[in-house]
Amino acid sequence: MKEMKNTPRILDGVAIAGQIKDEVAVEVKELAARGITPGLAVILVGEVPASQIYVRSKVKTCGELGIYSEMLTPPESITTDEMLALVAELNAREDIDGILIQLPLPKHVDTKRLLEAVSPDKDVDGFHPVNAGRLQSGQPGLAPCTPAGIIEILKRSDLPISGQNAVVVGRSDIVGKPAAMMLLNASATVTICHSKTVDLPGITRGADLLVAAIGRPGYVTAEMVKPGATLIDVGINRVTDAAEVERFFPGDAKRAASFAKRGSVVVGDIDPAAFAIAGAYTPVPGGVGALTIAMLMKNTVTAAKLRRGISLKEG
Repeated sequence: MKEMKNTPRILDGVAIAGQIKDEVAVEVKELAARGITPGLAVILVGEVPASQIYVRSKVKTCGELGIYSEMLTPPESITTDEMLALVAELNAREDIDGILIQLPLPKHVDTKRLLEAVSPDKDVDGFHPVNAGRLQSGQPGLAPCTPAGIIEILKRSDLPISGQNAVVVGRSDIVGKPAAMMLLNASATVTICHSKTVDLPGITRGADLLVAAIGRPGYVTAEMVKPGATLIDVGINRVTDAAEVERFFPGDAKRAASFAKRGSVVVGDIDPAAFAIAGAYTPVPGGVGALTIAMLMKNTVTAAKLRRGISLKEG
């Protein structure tokens, strides 16, 4: 009897991000009918081309959805105290609901102090310790955009979370820890792993739902994956070595051509060979990363509502 080939389901982050943006646009119109325009301020320090492209994309999306946005571009020479004064000014403004400080900041600027200086009610990145506490205790608040996007992908794809064995590889404050907390809040049984975990493959092979957020290209291999598992790949790593490209994408003419043209290709934290045995997976690019800006827009509207005592179910 011929063995049936596994056909994993590709979870389209671009399409899901589009759904979320459409919903946000409707919420913005409902708020406009009440005389409210959500406002987002983005602080971009210095001249970092990658950050400039990303911030312009955020500002453009605000415009498309009817959210007011301001881009503040202080010079790289700005001090921590000057940045704190700028944040205090934005905290006090009624027309600004969300404040986002684009990272990384110059080394001489105290990033931790600045992120904690943002009012928790305007912290649309969800990084403030108060918002981390709200997430931990299951209160409504502003959650980090990437982990929130992971949950949206799973829910909108009708993939089970409750009762599933979920393993998160990576323990960053930005992705790993909040993703684990959100999965726990959704009744998954959660294990957090990292580079010091003993027998990592033994743990990941037990995962019905595996989230890779460790920042290393192809770190999770096919041997580490349970057949039929849902794989959520958060990594975006640029590979610049031809041998590595061939290892991750053997015989892939399209990737080879892209590498020849650009000198790099993007690979996630999961070896693409693992996707063949998965039940479902997020591609890189076009998976989790596609949702980050959509979730930022959603958080800005959430902040606008929470600050005015409007129920999140209302317009």
